[in-house]
Amino acid sequence: MKITILGSGASGGVPLVGGIWGSCDPNEPKNRRRRASILVEIEPSDPEGSGEAATILVDTSPDLREQLLMTGSRRLDALLWTHAHADHMNGIDDVRMINRFMNAAIPAYGPPETIEHAHRAFGYALAPLPEGVSFYFKPCLDGRPIDPGPFTAAGVAITAVDQDHGFTRTYGYRFGRMAYSTDVVQMSPEVLAQYENLDLWIVDAFRLTPHTTHSHLARTLEWIATVKPKRAILTHMNEDMDYATLKASLPEGVEPGFDGMVVGV
Repeated sequence: MKITILGSGASGGVPLVGGIWGSCDPNEPKNRRRRASILVEIEPSDPEGSGEAATILVDTSPDLREQLLMTGSRRLDALLWTHAHADHMNGIDDVRMINRFMNAAIPAYGPPETIEHAHRAFGYALAPLPEGVSFYFKPCLDGRPIDPGPFTAAGVAITAVDQDHGFTRTYGYRFGRMAYSTDVVQMSPEVLAQYENLDLWIVDAFRLTPHTTHSHLARTLEWIATVKPKRAILTHMNEDMDYATLKASLPEGVEPGFDGMVVGV
């Protein structure tokens, strides 16, 4: 399994509009962060798959065009949404070129309320092409609501984990021994138990100080100490989270993510 971190930043990215870098060194390329998203590529030999290659995108960030250019992607076998916030959904129009390459709609999975929101806000993208039209002049997604728990997308066994995002809910996604948990502020022991026995955990660490809807660094490190993944990577980081400072201070097995980071599991 190959995971590419397409974006490791928070809703405003780094730098913020106006050239605001906060505590991040502007001379460190790994501090330049697009909005949070990952690409998961399953090889035919991966035990989580069905014996065929599969490419799965998690979230359609507003930076999706640049993210897909970075990876050279021309195929998406499935899309997973964590939730409906703009920094995780509003790049939806940039899947149109993928539709053209594939000449097919893309199955899109997520919490029921997220799929409902997509129908309301981006109804044209979740509608099929008009009868008799074969050219993908618009994005075309097949919305599929899922409940927490195991499901299959593109032949890949995945578990959706219900998470607390303060005033709303998000889904974390577990692919065998890898999991992705963004936009979460609290995790009960029951939720943490669903992230045990991981080789890799990519997890929300928004900033240094507490926040109402996101985990801060100290809390995320407590989760990691409880779950004990072999490797943990921090994501959804704001302008307080300088890459070099974090890298020098984090415990063994924990590191800050960066855009374009590729990890094998």
